[in-house]
Amino acid sequence: MNHFKSILILWCLLTFNYSISQSYVGQQTDNYSGIHGVIYNPSSIVGSNFKTDINIVSLSGFVGSDYFGINFSDLLNGNSFDVSDDTERFLSDSNNFFLNVDVLGPSFMFNLNKKSSIGVLTRGRAFFNLNNINGELFETIEDEFESENDISFNSKNLNGTLHAWAEIGIAYGRILMDKNHHFVKGGVTLKYLQGAGALFVSSPGFTGQYTRASETLTTQGELNYGTSQDFDSENLDAGDLTAGFGMDLGFTYQWHPKRENDSIPIYKDHYKLKVGVSITDIGAVNYENAKRTSYNVNSTVDTSNYEDLEEFLDSNYSKSERIENTKIQLPTALHVLVDYRIAKKWLVSAQANLSLIKKDKELANSIINTVTIAPRLETKWFSFYTPLSFRQYGDFACGGGFRLGPLTLGSGSVFSNLLSNSSKTTDFFLGLKVPIYRK
Repeated sequence: MNHFKSILILWCLLTFNYSISQSYVGQQTDNYSGIHGVIYNPSSIVGSNFKTDINIVSLSGFVGSDYFGINFSDLLNGNSFDVSDDTERFLSDSNNFFLNVDVLGPSFMFNLNKKSSIGVLTRGRAFFNLNNINGELFETIEDEFESENDISFNSKNLNGTLHAWAEIGIAYGRILMDKNHHFVKGGVTLKYLQGAGALFVSSPGFTGQYTRASETLTTQGELNYGTSQDFDSENLDAGDLTAGFGMDLGFTYQWHPKRENDSIPIYKDHYKLKVGVSITDIGAVNYENAKRTSYNVNSTVDTSNYEDLEEFLDSNYSKSERIENTKIQLPTALHVLVDYRIAKKWLVSAQANLSLIKKDKELANSIINTVTIAPRLETKWFSFYTPLSFRQYGDFACGGGFRLGPLTLGSGSVFSNLLSNSSKTTDFFLGLKVPIYRK
């Protein structure tokens, strides 16, 4: 696959899909989430309700864009749906697209002794971010310069990264303090990363005007894009895959006001309050011999014969190419959880997921900032939760999910998607595992 086919894939992702940030929305707070909770906070692996927890396969996706909104009722009514015609557009000088797909493969956790636990996780992940793209310019390119309107645009700090990789993680958790009413535990996951490929675009400054009457595009600035060697190959060789290392780190405090003494196992005494803090996805994948192309776009060009991006860029702008090593940073994020027990089986949690990657940072992925409040019913074999989320770029989401023995299914936005006529985000999760609980 050549460079331009790669970038066309990126445009197709934008044109025909929402984009997918957080994984397993609403499920991570469940005290019976097991190995799924370790993804969110590694300290949850120890002092849990499990003897062992074995994940067979789980899939999570989170989708969003502030460029357009979709009426999901139109998708479900059986009629034909066209993204160009059946969406509401929210054009701005700095529109954003984002995507995250997370597949948790065969994974397990078990207790080493009373104070420590260990686990192994395998994951396949894909992230995509496109930040600060001018909405009018994007719409004009999407319509192949057939717009009836003149436009002016000024894109600053345009950047985008599409990255896919696999992980093998070793998680370890230990009880750090256990004194009657107070309980503290910590955990870490060390991850070996196998990069599958990356594509990236950027422009420090990109301004211009499109004139419909003369069908000309006048631009000033620079446009850069590149691909890893792996991403650019039609015949991918396992020997070409690129390695890296990552880490998750987390701590949890629990308050047990009714616990009589510390000889009572912590999992047999329900906490009243739990506070967790974690940082996930510390690390990066290094790609050797990445190909990077820079276009000088200081020119006025004819758009009347526009057919595709490859021909348009090659025919109208001078370019320079270089080969260099490139590091793609993981979507490092801070997670804060406060979980309060209202009654024995009824709890409510508040959690914040905050990106530690700046929006204008090149060669990096990031989650969207989200604050979620999630009341839930929780028992050993069944849980039901209804997360209410306030998401970056002004979207509100309301969803639901359940855990029934080995099966977990849900969405953090299913109800708001069905009720809203212009949803900007959506998500889902599905999991199948073998839980073995403590007595």
